[in-house]
Amino acid sequence: MTVRFFSFGKDSMVDTFYAIGFVMRLCQSISLLELLHIYVGIEYNHLLPRFLQLTERIIILFVVITSQEEVQGKYVVCVLFIFWNLLDMVRYTYSMLSVIGISYAVLTWLSQTLWMPIYPLCVLAEAFAIYQSLPYFESFGTYSTELPFDLSIYFPYVLKIYLMMLFIGMYFTYSHLYSERRDILGIFPIKKKKM
Repeated sequence: MTVRFFSFGKDSMVDTFYAIGFVMRLCQSISLLELLHIYVGIEYNHLLPRFLQLTERIIILFVVITSQEEVQGKYVVCVLFIFWNLLDMVRYTYSMLSVIGISYAVLTWLSQTLWMPIYPLCVLAEAFAIYQSLPYFESFGTYSTELPFDLSIYFPYVLKIYLMMLFIGMYFTYSHLYSERRDILGIFPIKKKKM
């Protein structure tokens, strides 16, 4: 008799959205309060980079994944949820403790370092989710509309433009997070001594 304590098979990956999609939508909606916290001064971060990060997630989750049932069963949804939750678990723990004046060196380092490999992977997974959703947006015409004066909005084109902007936003956010990491951890480039 074989006992499995942890099973991560095909069904569990495909059913990720059906199992926790509502909770993810709720948590990502609540995370928008972080922008208010920054604006009011409860949290000390720059507003624009955090706005870009949250906007990426909201667009991917609500516009791309939630609106297309066919995309909800893709493996990329499970991968995105794992990456997002991994980053948020560390970032929000660090932020919460920082607000009340508690600092742990390991948590500070982890919060300022974990994003370096994970954030680009998140953006790649988000781009892949958009790529996988394009055929469904094309065939169903979701969010595409015809306007007066022979003008129409073909939503797959909007997604393709957003795809390019996603990588531009990643560069901006990554640069900001790296400079923030340098400031918090006190890591500066090593200068060579002249001989």
